[in-house]
Amino acid sequence: MTHDLVNSLGPLLRAEAAAEAQASGAEPGDLEQAVWLRLLERVRTDGPPSDPHRWLRRAVRTEARRTRRTARRERPYESEPAGAAEHDPAQLVLTAARHRALRDAVRRLPGRCPRLIAALLSSRDLTYREIAGELGISQGSLGPERSRCLGCLRRLLTPEVAARRGRG
Repeated sequence: MTHDLVNSLGPLLRAEAAAEAQASGAEPGDLEQAVWLRLLERVRTDGPPSDPHRWLRRAVRTEARRTRRTARRERPYESEPAGAAEHDPAQLVLTAARHRALRDAVRRLPGRCPRLIAALLSSRDLTYREIAGELGISQGSLGPERSRCLGCLRRLLTPEVAARRGRG
């Protein structure tokens, strides 16, 4: 039954998809594929449509409208998607340089700030309680100390960041 349905609807689906594709901004083959999928899902749950030709025309138009709505909401990335440049050699070098600059700046911080920032950046993902225990300070004073240390770090890094931007 399904095989006969597919054979009888194939030419109509190709024609309908080609007619709707231009207005929806989709490829005709993408519309066809989506409608075939909808038909197979329908046959499995509700059986074949009583008027397959009419159902097919509606399904193509519905899929074309869905494609248009999706295309209106989608926006291109202003930069590369997250993770796209992970293996780009130039990006890896820049990332390593940023990490090196951050580690150097953290080492230049006053007092116990280097240990505090290192604990915050630790891959062990320590809790505030664990960090306070490691540093020998109360958990309540950790927030203000962290804020002071991050302010110092920001002041140390600002000239370096501004200098790098000026070169480009």
